[in-house]
Amino acid sequence: MLFALNWSLVGLLLAFWSLAAWVMHGLAVWLVSQAGAVPDVAAMQALQLPAWLSVWIPPEVMSVFTALAGSLGPLLQSLLQAMPSLAGLLTVIAWGVWGLGTLLLLALGGAGHAAIWMWRRHSGGGPRPPATALQA
Repeated sequence: MLFALNWSLVGLLLAFWSLAAWVMHGLAVWLVSQAGAVPDVAAMQALQLPAWLSVWIPPEVMSVFTALAGSLGPLLQSLLQAMPSLAGLLTVIAWGVWGLGTLLLLALGGAGHAAIWMWRRHSGGGPRPPATALQA
Protein backbone atom coordinates (compact mmCIF):
# COMPACT_ATOMS: atom_id res chain seq x y z
CA MET A 1 0.00 0.00 0.00
CA LEU A 2 2.79 2.41 0.86
CA PHE A 3 4.53 1.68 -2.43
CA ALA A 4 1.37 2.58 -4.36
CA LEU A 5 0.99 5.76 -2.29
CA ASN A 6 4.63 6.69 -2.97
CA TRP A 7 4.36 6.23 -6.73
CA SER A 8 0.93 7.89 -6.86
CA LEU A 9 2.44 10.94 -5.18
CA VAL A 10 5.34 10.90 -7.67
CA GLY A 11 2.85 10.64 -10.55
CA LEU A 12 0.84 13.57 -9.20
CA LEU A 13 3.97 15.69 -8.78
CA LEU A 14 5.05 14.73 -12.30
CA ALA A 15 1.68 15.85 -13.66
CA PHE A 16 2.00 19.22 -11.89
CA TRP A 17 5.60 19.56 -13.09
CA SER A 18 4.56 18.83 -16.68
CA LEU A 19 1.72 21.35 -16.50
CA ALA A 20 4.01 24.03 -15.05
CA ALA A 21 6.67 23.41 -17.71
CA TRP A 22 4.05 23.52 -20.47
CA VAL A 23 2.55 26.79 -19.19
CA MET A 24 5.94 28.46 -18.70
CA HIS A 25 7.06 27.36 -22.17
CA GLY A 26 3.85 28.71 -23.70
CA LEU A 27 4.21 32.05 -21.94
CA ALA A 28 7.88 32.34 -22.87
CA VAL A 29 7.22 31.59 -26.54
CA TRP A 30 4.28 34.00 -26.53
CA LEU A 31 6.45 36.72 -24.98
CA VAL A 32 9.24 36.15 -27.47
CA SER A 33 6.84 36.16 -30.41
CA GLN A 34 5.22 39.37 -29.15
CA ALA A 35 8.61 41.00 -28.66
CA GLY A 36 9.57 40.16 -32.23
CA ALA A 37 6.46 41.92 -33.51
CA VAL A 38 6.87 45.02 -31.33
CA PRO A 39 9.42 47.55 -32.60
CA ASP A 40 9.78 49.84 -29.57
CA VAL A 41 9.59 49.93 -25.79
CA ALA A 42 6.44 52.07 -25.66
CA ALA A 43 4.58 49.51 -27.72
CA MET A 44 6.04 46.75 -25.54
CA GLN A 45 4.42 48.32 -22.47
CA ALA A 46 1.08 48.30 -24.28
CA LEU A 47 1.06 44.50 -24.65
CA GLN A 48 -2.03 42.80 -23.37
CA LEU A 49 -2.33 39.30 -21.97
CA PRO A 50 -4.75 36.94 -23.66
CA ALA A 51 -8.34 37.46 -22.48
CA TRP A 52 -8.64 33.95 -21.04
CA LEU A 53 -5.56 34.52 -18.89
CA SER A 54 -6.43 38.01 -17.65
CA VAL A 55 -9.57 36.64 -15.96
CA TRP A 56 -7.42 34.56 -13.60
CA ILE A 57 -4.75 37.16 -12.78
CA PRO A 58 -5.29 39.99 -10.26
CA PRO A 59 -4.84 43.58 -11.55
CA GLU A 60 -1.75 44.10 -9.34
CA VAL A 61 0.01 41.19 -10.99
CA MET A 62 -1.05 42.50 -14.41
CA SER A 63 0.61 45.86 -13.69
CA VAL A 64 3.80 44.08 -12.53
CA PHE A 65 3.73 41.97 -15.71
CA THR A 66 3.33 45.08 -17.86
CA ALA A 67 6.26 46.78 -16.12
CA LEU A 68 8.37 43.64 -16.47
CA ALA A 69 7.50 43.29 -20.15
CA GLY A 70 8.42 46.94 -20.70
CA SER A 71 11.78 46.54 -19.01
CA LEU A 72 12.56 43.31 -20.85
CA GLY A 73 11.60 44.76 -24.21
CA PRO A 74 15.02 46.09 -25.26
CA LEU A 75 16.76 42.92 -24.06
CA LEU A 76 14.39 40.67 -25.98
CA GLN A 77 14.61 42.89 -29.04
CA SER A 78 18.41 42.62 -29.12
CA LEU A 79 18.21 38.87 -28.58
CA LEU A 80 15.76 38.52 -31.44
CA GLN A 81 18.01 40.49 -33.75
CA ALA A 82 21.01 38.38 -32.76
CA MET A 83 19.21 35.04 -32.81
CA PRO A 84 16.03 34.78 -34.93
CA SER A 85 15.33 31.19 -33.90
CA LEU A 86 15.02 31.99 -30.19
CA ALA A 87 11.53 30.48 -29.99
CA GLY A 88 12.90 27.16 -31.25
CA LEU A 89 15.71 27.36 -28.73
CA LEU A 90 13.18 27.96 -25.96
CA THR A 91 11.46 24.73 -26.91
CA VAL A 92 14.70 22.79 -26.62
CA ILE A 93 15.49 24.43 -23.28
CA ALA A 94 11.99 23.71 -21.98
CA TRP A 95 12.27 20.02 -22.93
CA GLY A 96 15.69 19.82 -21.28
CA VAL A 97 14.51 21.42 -18.04
CA TRP A 98 11.39 19.24 -18.04
CA GLY A 99 13.52 16.12 -18.56
CA LEU A 100 15.89 17.02 -15.72
CA GLY A 101 12.96 17.69 -13.40
CA THR A 102 11.34 14.42 -14.42
CA LEU A 103 14.55 12.50 -13.72
CA LEU A 104 14.76 14.17 -10.32
CA LEU A 105 11.16 13.24 -9.49
CA LEU A 106 11.71 9.64 -10.59
CA ALA A 107 14.90 9.46 -8.52
CA LEU A 108 13.00 10.77 -5.50
CA GLY A 109 10.31 8.17 -6.13
CA GLY A 110 12.94 5.45 -6.30
CA ALA A 111 14.52 6.71 -3.07
CA GLY A 112 11.11 6.67 -1.40
CA HIS A 113 10.52 3.16 -2.70
CA ALA A 114 13.86 2.01 -1.28
CA ALA A 115 13.18 3.73 2.04
CA ILE A 116 9.80 2.04 2.35
CA TRP A 117 11.35 -1.32 1.45
CA MET A 118 14.12 -0.95 4.06
CA TRP A 119 11.65 0.23 6.70
CA ARG A 120 9.42 -2.77 6.08
CA ARG A 121 12.37 -5.18 6.19
CA HIS A 122 13.69 -3.81 9.50
CA SER A 123 10.29 -3.53 11.18
CA GLY A 124 9.24 -7.05 10.26
CA GLY A 125 6.52 -5.90 7.93
CA GLY A 126 7.97 -7.77 4.97
CA PRO A 127 7.02 -11.25 3.80
CA ARG A 128 7.54 -13.90 6.48
CA PRO A 129 9.17 -17.23 5.72
CA PRO A 130 6.83 -20.22 5.83
CA ALA A 131 6.61 -22.08 9.11
CA THR A 132 8.67 -25.24 9.24
CA ALA A 133 7.07 -28.58 10.02
CA LEU A 134 9.54 -29.33 12.81
CA GLN A 135 9.30 -26.98 15.70
CA ALA A 136 10.96 -27.85 18.96
